[in-house]
Amino acid sequence: MTTHLDRSVGLVTTRTARVFDDAHPLTLRSGATLGQVDVAYETYGTLNHARDNAVFICHALTGDAHAAGFHDGDTKPGWWDTIIGPGKPIDTGTWYVVCANLLGGCQGTTGPSSTNPTTGEPYGLDFPLLDMGDFVEVHRALGRHLGIDHFAAVVGGSLGGMQALQWAIDHPSEVGRAIIIAASSRLTAQNIAFSAVGRQAIMRDGDFREGRFLTEGTAPRRGLAVARMMAHITYLSETGFEEKFGRSAQRGELTKNFGVDFAIESYLEHQGERFLSRFDALSYLYLTRVMDYFDPFADPQALDALLDDPVRFLVLSFDTDWRFSTEHSRRIVRHLEGARLPTSFREIHSAWGHDSFLLDIPDYHATVRAFLERAAEDLS
Repeated sequence: MTTHLDRSVGLVTTRTARVFDDAHPLTLRSGATLGQVDVAYETYGTLNHARDNAVFICHALTGDAHAAGFHDGDTKPGWWDTIIGPGKPIDTGTWYVVCANLLGGCQGTTGPSSTNPTTGEPYGLDFPLLDMGDFVEVHRALGRHLGIDHFAAVVGGSLGGMQALQWAIDHPSEVGRAIIIAASSRLTAQNIAFSAVGRQAIMRDGDFREGRFLTEGTAPRRGLAVARMMAHITYLSETGFEEKFGRSAQRGELTKNFGVDFAIESYLEHQGERFLSRFDALSYLYLTRVMDYFDPFADPQALDALLDDPVRFLVLSFDTDWRFSTEHSRRIVRHLEGARLPTSFREIHSAWGHDSFLLDIPDYHATVRAFLERAAEDLS
């Protein structure tokens, strides 16, 4: 008899480590400092004696440390269980997999909803603005905490792919391979516009209280739900929406009203409401802003360190992704190949748009599997 734990890493728990403290603070790219930084993380598989079989997973905008397996009592696995586990493309029989929540997040890692030790109240908008490099520094510190100074691969989709790229650019000696999936090296005006409207929906909600809602006992629930609804539209393709919903009515037949009449309206409303139970409005503001400013190739010397210590790259896109279209991936590839760095690229066919990186798509999984199998051959 099979169970939901089959081909899974099984029951897992999220742990927390303090990776910076008042004696050894984190200095951000902006020059601001954070004295106490905790990071939530999970691990799967076994770290070998040589400590060279570690793979780091970087999550997307609204992800968290729970990438695979089940928490006690759960009926659904972690957000990337399709690809992480025994016998899966990121095979926990070979790899020791680490996934951690981002700095600025709201799932156990220090962020704007955390308590400011100076005031004893949540940081709110007093939390400093962040940079992609700040995410990397916190996760590098977690690696040191775990006794890992080199990752065989750093893997991420969407925002996670951006972090994987930044890590490889800044610290190539610590990364053997980087897998960058459905990501971008520079957001377009359209990308920024979608995020800007989402942030405005949050900040114009009367319960936002200029970022003080946590101390005033309110929450910008309507604004955050609308931001999620709009963002979710960009995660699926038109084909995906048509196949799943079309113009079908939510309750048998259309009745011409301003309520929820179409099935797609009900779906988006559900996505918005469900989001409220697991994400914080402040984290949404901070993390989307990091994406807006991300532009690593703007620095003419961005790839200099990589030239001295090349990382092997795999860049993947999906043909129906219009959030970060294939052109975004091709731009990354052009920069890497222009510097003669070892780079593989593939566009994968999928009907499901940007969210395809979360799904079990055979060509996609086979490509990741083959790339990591070659990495396994390099283990000492």
